[in-house]
Amino acid sequence: MHNNYYFLRQLSHALTTKIRGSTVVSCFSQDKEELVLEFNNSKRSFFLKASLQSAFCCLSFPEGFNRARKNSVDLFPSIISNEITGIRQYENERSFSISLKENRSLLFKMHGNRANLILVENDKPTEIFRNHLTADLTVNVQQLDRTIDWSKTFFIAHQDSLKKNYFTFGKEIWSYLNERGFEEADMEARWHLLTAVRKQLEDPAFHIVEKRGKLHFTLLPTGKVIHSFSDPLKAITTFYTEYSIARGFDIEKTAVTAQLETAIAGSENYLQKNRQKLIQLTDEKHYQHWADLIMANLHQIRQGLEKITLENFYDQDRPVEIKLRKDLNAQRNAEVFYRKAKNRQIEIQKLGESIASKEIEIRKLVDQLAEIKKESNVKGLRNKMDSEGLNQKSNEVKKSLPYHEYEFKGFRIWVGKNAAHNDTLTLKHAFKEDLWLHARDVAGSHVLIKHQAGKNFPKQVIERAAELAAYHSKRKTDSLCPVIVTPKKFVRKRKGDPAGAVVVDREDVLMVTPKR
Repeated sequence: MHNNYYFLRQLSHALTTKIRGSTVVSCFSQDKEELVLEFNNSKRSFFLKASLQSAFCCLSFPEGFNRARKNSVDLFPSIISNEITGIRQYENERSFSISLKENRSLLFKMHGNRANLILVENDKPTEIFRNHLTADLTVNVQQLDRTIDWSKTFFIAHQDSLKKNYFTFGKEIWSYLNERGFEEADMEARWHLLTAVRKQLEDPAFHIVEKRGKLHFTLLPTGKVIHSFSDPLKAITTFYTEYSIARGFDIEKTAVTAQLETAIAGSENYLQKNRQKLIQLTDEKHYQHWADLIMANLHQIRQGLEKITLENFYDQDRPVEIKLRKDLNAQRNAEVFYRKAKNRQIEIQKLGESIASKEIEIRKLVDQLAEIKKESNVKGLRNKMDSEGLNQKSNEVKKSLPYHEYEFKGFRIWVGKNAAHNDTLTLKHAFKEDLWLHARDVAGSHVLIKHQAGKNFPKQVIERAAELAAYHSKRKTDSLCPVIVTPKKFVRKRKGDPAGAVVVDREDVLMVTPKR
């Protein structure tokens, strides 16, 4: 209910007493779906944070907020230094606006996964926070108020469409009514239940409750009550914090659970395939049999035969055709089959060991999964992940390298993936002895040939690296491309240069055909 009309009207009323007469000091975002507003009344600052994620849309009012130095963007610059004249709650609508001087307002449209903040100037939307919701630029703020007929006469006449006509209730309120027997009640009892709930909503307390293992914000206490508040600002801020923590825990637990379940499924699939392969190998003893048959019939087999048919005394003397190597005599052909039979036995042994090892691994994964499922808080979950080696951060998973690596004639050739990666490759991964290449006068990848102690760069290696530099550039479709070739020590970057831009102090140029 944290975005329900009945809560928002309590929130907007409390907000009025907090910020009316204050000035907008800043409005910024450091997350694409989160916006922060700072208001100041010359004595202190007051913060409003709007988290408008599709999965969880909620307002909160932190006591302080430290703005990051990076990845922070100023928004709605025209409202900065504007004084707040009031808060406007739209009737029967999940929207309210902060009214400012100069006929401006900031409209908060709290419509779940389509929530948005809209700057309105002279009653017309001019800017929106979530830019993909372009329909919000056509909102008619003068038509946001909606009416509901709460008379008993209307109630009686519209029994088949109560949810449609009393649209402000939402699922939570209807669920609360049904828990109290609304659907089974007669007309008069229904009316009294409806009237009683409306009265509760006029001057409610605010509750954070737990239902079916999830946290909920409600004005009508149901389930297990965790917290109760009389201040809507404190209530919603506490809910936002605790729900975010719980949601983060659920996401983290779901991720590691899925990781383990995927590993178990993959291991079981491996076991199934290799058990079938082991049965097949165990049943197939023809190499040993063929070798024995050849040794028993040496007098019949002359060198130069490509195949021979012999009676198989392992299979009731049924004829069997054996392929031979014509360059070998009978005894040498038998030796080949004996060797294959021995290798087959080694393969069977190794496969059996691998299956046993995988069975142990699966038992460990199953035990880990059971332990993870028991955890009920973030600290316990992370401790368990650390102790079981499941924490990616503690395992220091390697980040994606900024280059593609190729090998040619024993030399490693590194090709930058993009402009930012070019900088990383040249400035952090290259040594002065490495050879640096780049298509001349066009955008493209930085290319390195890694130096090997005591070895010169062969001409063929340089040409191959130049072909790659040409191919990974804007000249990839040209028949010939000039490529700069120089030791890395002659390449430098100036302060303020854009990503990928460098200065080459000395260069040779090689003409090559771009090749992948």
